[in-house]
Amino acid sequence: MAAMDRSVAWRAALLQLALVAAFAVVLGVALEESFFEDWGWLAGPGVWAVCALAVAASLRLPALPVLLGAALSGLPSLATVLVGVHWAGTPLAVVLFGAWCGGLAARRSPEQRVATAAD
Repeated sequence: MAAMDRSVAWRAALLQLALVAAFAVVLGVALEESFFEDWGWLAGPGVWAVCALAVAASLRLPALPVLLGAALSGLPSLATVLVGVHWAGTPLAVVLFGAWCGGLAARRSPEQRVATAAD
C-alpha cells in the first residue's frame, strides 16, 4: 500500500468539502437555476478546481499535482451527474481527493516536511 500522510489527507478532504459547500451555497443563492442548467458543466468543475488550489496553498502542496488529483477524484461526480443524481458522487470525490493529497504530502522530502511543520 502506498504511503499517505493521514493528517494532510483529512485536512485536505475537510477543507475541500467546506470550500465546495460554501461556494455551492453562495452561488445557489446568488444565481438563478437557469445559470446552472446552462453553465453548470463549467461552473462545477471550475469551483472544484479553485477549491483544490486553495487546499494546495493552505497545505503547501504543489498546485499542478493537486489539480491533477482534483480532476481524477472528480470523475465519480461526473458519473453521478450523467445518471441524474448530481451530488451523490461528491462524498467519494472528497475522500479520493483527500487521499491523493495525503499521498502527495507523504512524498515530500524531510526538509519540506520540517519547513511546513514550522509554519
